[in-house]
Amino acid sequence: MRRLALLLGLLALHQTHCFEFVVEGEWETETSLEKQHGRFKRAILTSEEQEDFEAIRGDDITVKSYKVESRITSRFCHTTVKSSVVNSGPNAQSIGFNVQIPKRAFITNFTMNVNGIMFVGSVKEKTVARNLYAQARARGKAAGLVRANSQDMETFKTEVHVPPGSKIEFELHYQEMMQRKLGFYEHSLYLQPGRLVPQFQVDVYIYEPNGIASVETPNTLGEHFSGMAKLTSSKDKAHVVFKPSLQQQRKCENCTTSAIDGIFTVKYDVLRDSNAGELHVSDGHFVHFFAPANLSPLPKNIVFVIDVSGSMWGVKMKQTVEAMQTILDDLTMDDYFSIVDFNHNVRCWSEELVPGSTIQVAEAKKYIQNIKPNGGTNINEALMRAVQMLVKASNQGMIDPRSVSMIMLVSDGDPTVGEIKLSAIQKNVKKVMREEFSLFSLGIGFDVDYDFLERIAMENRGVAQRIYTSHDASDQIRRFYSQVSSPLLRKITVQFPEDSVSDVTQNHFDKYFSGSELVVAGKVLPSESTTLNSFTTAFADRLDLSLQTEADYLELDAALAQQQHAFTGFARQMWAYITVNQLLAERSLAPTAGKKRKITQRILTLAVEHQFVTPLTALLVESEEAKERLLADSPRDPKQGCCAVENDPHFIVHLPKNNMDVCFNIDSEPGHILNLVSDPGAGVVVNGQLVGSKRVEEKEKVYTYFGTISVFYQPDGIRVSVTTDRIDLTDGRNNHSFTWGATADITQDRVKVSIVKDSKVMVTVDDKITVMVLLHRVWKKHPTHVDFLGLYIPNNNQYSSQAHGLIGQFGQEPEVRVFNLHQGADPLKKEATMEVKGNKLVVTRGWQKDYRRDQKRGSDVFCWFIHNSGKGFIDGHYTNYIVPRLDSFLPLPL
Repeated sequence: MRRLALLLGLLALHQTHCFEFVVEGEWETETSLEKQHGRFKRAILTSEEQEDFEAIRGDDITVKSYKVESRITSRFCHTTVKSSVVNSGPNAQSIGFNVQIPKRAFITNFTMNVNGIMFVGSVKEKTVARNLYAQARARGKAAGLVRANSQDMETFKTEVHVPPGSKIEFELHYQEMMQRKLGFYEHSLYLQPGRLVPQFQVDVYIYEPNGIASVETPNTLGEHFSGMAKLTSSKDKAHVVFKPSLQQQRKCENCTTSAIDGIFTVKYDVLRDSNAGELHVSDGHFVHFFAPANLSPLPKNIVFVIDVSGSMWGVKMKQTVEAMQTILDDLTMDDYFSIVDFNHNVRCWSEELVPGSTIQVAEAKKYIQNIKPNGGTNINEALMRAVQMLVKASNQGMIDPRSVSMIMLVSDGDPTVGEIKLSAIQKNVKKVMREEFSLFSLGIGFDVDYDFLERIAMENRGVAQRIYTSHDASDQIRRFYSQVSSPLLRKITVQFPEDSVSDVTQNHFDKYFSGSELVVAGKVLPSESTTLNSFTTAFADRLDLSLQTEADYLELDAALAQQQHAFTGFARQMWAYITVNQLLAERSLAPTAGKKRKITQRILTLAVEHQFVTPLTALLVESEEAKERLLADSPRDPKQGCCAVENDPHFIVHLPKNNMDVCFNIDSEPGHILNLVSDPGAGVVVNGQLVGSKRVEEKEKVYTYFGTISVFYQPDGIRVSVTTDRIDLTDGRNNHSFTWGATADITQDRVKVSIVKDSKVMVTVDDKITVMVLLHRVWKKHPTHVDFLGLYIPNNNQYSSQAHGLIGQFGQEPEVRVFNLHQGADPLKKEATMEVKGNKLVVTRGWQKDYRRDQKRGSDVFCWFIHNSGKGFIDGHYTNYIVPRLDSFLPLPL
């Protein structure tokens, strides 16, 4: 799925009335796309950002209105979000307009009216946006690119800087096709105005020509708004309105904050006359909906492939086990199954498929319950084993020819063992998967390469689903399984008379699951006939089906003309929507660059014609005279690494009583282990081992960095060892290894380890002492620098009176006096005299990089720099802090 973004910025309108900006999908280069389906990661909206989300942003502003209108016609939805805002403050300021939209939706337009000046959007090829961006950069203009996502939504953000008294009207349009899951369509609108709004209203209009079977508005906004959504409906129409008054919006009677914060949901289903499906013809296009019911489920053969690597430790594994308990109970005697669990090794609960009997299910549940996550991730071998199991069962005649054979993969991380190249795994799986087998992928959390899981599933007749590690993750897994647990048909084909249609979307489907829907669309060719016919064939349980339905060419258009709130262009847009999505999927699997370019051109042509913002197009918003352009920067070059690299381990010691920071470097040698904290009273020791830079010339200095940080808790015998490759947790008996490629929370006795993927590790001992280790990656081809670790220890750690070490000794803050400030040898740096621990030191005013808040660029911390490896500021000489092992305490006295 693409990223959505608005390239921000925007000029103060009292200076000029002209600017441009861009709404777009993810920037991508042709080169990056050719790298064997390289990994494209989606940016993450953190929990802090989600909590801070507001539809309208700004200080001293008045939001006059916020209105949302959705028009759903024949399962296709056009949504408009409008807001009117006034800058009621005394100063010019930036006002933001933010909308969360469904991931599957395409933005089709965005307009703004600023003090009577209209800015209108138009979709263009992204190359046009790049050219505009280059021109803007040449004039020094800049703007921000916002990319974000939450569970089922993506965030559109814009911001405009306006003088006081300005009136702004924002208007966003997007379109999507309703997808039927578990027997109903669900339309979701994310509502979080962030403030009270005098005119707040949501309208959802539904028109289904064949009739509406049911419609409901579950109370997803909470009890505060129970019963406030009003529903009126007839045979083929429904209208839902949600219009809380200003008083009703308040969190409490006298509150000034809004209680509207969540997703507003409308669920419905349609009437179906027969199992042959519905055929809708309108505006020169057709859409065929196929959702038969009252059929016996086909038996299924399923292999559950479960990731039990170390990153699954804790909540993820607990929720997976909970979900599997329910899923296994769903199996019947007609189903066959087995379980493959994998870390660096691959194990099979049963080497062969077994029937879903009560006894076998009970044994499988016991096996799942006893899984203990640890080790690496060998996805390739696990999938190979699962496919071999299905092949063996098929060759032995165990599999009913009409049954459905599938693999369900559950994983939370990238491969780290065996074959780790994603494109190679993809090829290996495709090579051995038979045409009658399907692969479904569940990616847990944001650490997994979801794009890879999606590609490997699509290529093997399945689908992928991201599972979010919230409290309801087990429900998400069960819900996904429910969507594919009841196959009703196989080998479905929808056909039309020759020379009656063209440009038909996918019309061959491997399987149909109960509660879902298959949709085929296309263009209607000129004909003397007044009706269009469709013919559907499929295999059911012990049945061969051949079904036919027809539709009048003019009937639906005549009916639409009588509807006030119908979306009259639905068929044309739905055909384009389906086609573009199918082409995007084909593009991600294209075997050659030439094939990809051809598909890309087709997508561009359709997206521009139908005004869809896709990963390959951009929405240019401009006034009549667009003289200024503010566009977002392209993603940074990955070869540049994440951050500046400083030579030698540098220490920043904050002295709160003296209100100053003191810095020093340790000029030691690679391989040396430095004691950082040694607290025998608390039983905690923190040590760091140095690694050296790449030596280019024999005479060049070898810089040193921390390559390993170890935290040892003696009372429980637990050691956490962090390197640039992995994180090891050892208790003397067992060793659990975790990669940087996955976020994980691990607790053992009184030691808690929190890993943030490719970022940092927090180690907390006995809830009293915390150590944070940051991972710094550099360009692998850099001639000198290597990956290294940064260490941060907070001032509020509760050490005992015996604490010492290069950092631990400052748990007891020394008295420090700085005087005699004067010009130094470097005219840009002042020098002074520091009196500390009975010593008088010459110190220099300088700065060091602190990467805690900005891990890419770091922030400058101004400090007094102690020369000669901290001599005179630390107790003794730095060599006194070299220890023999990573778990060694510092000998006392020093």
